[in-house]
Amino acid sequence: MKGFNKVVLLALVILGLTIPSYADKIVVEGSTTVLPIAQKAAETFMDKNSGADISVRGGGSGVGIASLIDGNCDIADSSRPIKDTELDKAVTNGRSLKANVVAMDGIVVIVNPANKVNALTKKQIRDIFTGAISNWNQLDGPDDKIVVISRDSSSGTFEAWGTLVLEGSKVRADALLQASNQAVATTVASTPGAIGYVGLGYVTSSVKAVDVDGVKASKETVLTNKYPIGRPLFMYTNGTPQGLAKEFIDFILSPDGQKLVDEEGFVPLK
Repeated sequence: MKGFNKVVLLALVILGLTIPSYADKIVVEGSTTVLPIAQKAAETFMDKNSGADISVRGGGSGVGIASLIDGNCDIADSSRPIKDTELDKAVTNGRSLKANVVAMDGIVVIVNPANKVNALTKKQIRDIFTGAISNWNQLDGPDDKIVVISRDSSSGTFEAWGTLVLEGSKVRADALLQASNQAVATTVASTPGAIGYVGLGYVTSSVKAVDVDGVKASKETVLTNKYPIGRPLFMYTNGTPQGLAKEFIDFILSPDGQKLVDEEGFVPLK
């Protein structure tokens, strides 16, 4: 019997040594703007913490928040503040959503690289997206029809754009709606006459960023509030984050995590 107890004790010791440091898995879902930050942070965090299991997926801010309200994810990435209707549904479902700001971002206006237009005012951009301006020659550009590329309605970037630029007006009916920042950038890059908008981290040499109200979008101009289309990026949780969700968000807010934010092309909080 004593021998059996020793075997059981040894087995428990061995088991204890092999149990991962994190027994739980968390799911992060939502904004395609926040997606690169979440993916890179998850990869780095899991490399540093054996046993941590973090699943990251996109879908849009609205999708992520709905998933959190329904209890299908642990963290909802969002590039916009939560809506009153979402808060009401959360209360109905017995959930209390907490906003955790993890980075800042600028919504950058982009055009096809062949376009000679380098700067626009917010009013001109609003007129383009609502249909009042339909040809680039109205803006001292080429005699080309303007092709408007916008995000779809599940996007937090679409919501922020509607508030910060369109000021509540509706986007023109013939706008081509895209499901992600990358899809907008790809479409603008391949479409003559196109104009769209993406998060700062999605600007590459395949598109041309346009100055807005005389200000170039950069990490410095966003952080100092000089760039007129800036916004915070959120990770929502059900109440104050706990367990692995807390460890993950704390990592993103740490100096190492904010360095990853910077490397992904977004704006660290400090």
